[in-house]
Amino acid sequence: MPRVGRVVLPNYPHHIVQRGHNRQVVFAASHDYEYYLETLSEYRNVYGVRVYAWCLMTNHIHLIVEPPNEVARLGQLMKRLSGRQTRYVNRLEGRSVTLWESRYKSSPIQTDEYLLACCRYVELNPVRVRMVVDAGEYPWSSYNARVSDRGSVIPDHDPCYLALGNSGEERRLRYREYVQGVIPVGEWALIQESVARGN
Repeated sequence: MPRVGRVVLPNYPHHIVQRGHNRQVVFAASHDYEYYLETLSEYRNVYGVRVYAWCLMTNHIHLIVEPPNEVARLGQLMKRLSGRQTRYVNRLEGRSVTLWESRYKSSPIQTDEYLLACCRYVELNPVRVRMVVDAGEYPWSSYNARVSDRGSVIPDHDPCYLALGNSGEERRLRYREYVQGVIPVGEWALIQESVARGN
């Protein structure tokens, strides 16, 4: 049976989830995370893709990315990210195996309000699974870069983030309050279902 075509909308953010093969560990040490983020930083410029949020977990990744008019750039970015990380890990471990599941999940984000909710969902992933108590304690997400404008990779600022305030300081404060605020009932389930339906 042929695979269903992936829905990719130009100039719209997409929530991407990619899991390790058989849910195995993808990031075993700090340098594994750092290498992935260096690759993401390099290739987002090559393909003209905006990166709004990320969270690298032990066996999967979440990205919020926006392709340009050429929607094929999103698939090209993901192919390069996964291929480069696979070669890196295989070289380190002296093996030749698949690192990722065959396809990543992708879900278009079509409203500003939903985009901000998805960014919060992504950055709270380590809190949700009780790896940390506060999003700021986890070094492998975009949260700290977003609330401090410091880090090895700085996220692009989407329009709804920019609308949080008239200055960088005000936006950082309001975003921190937003992430730490009450999550509406059903929001996480809605986001999970949307990504699960993604091709």
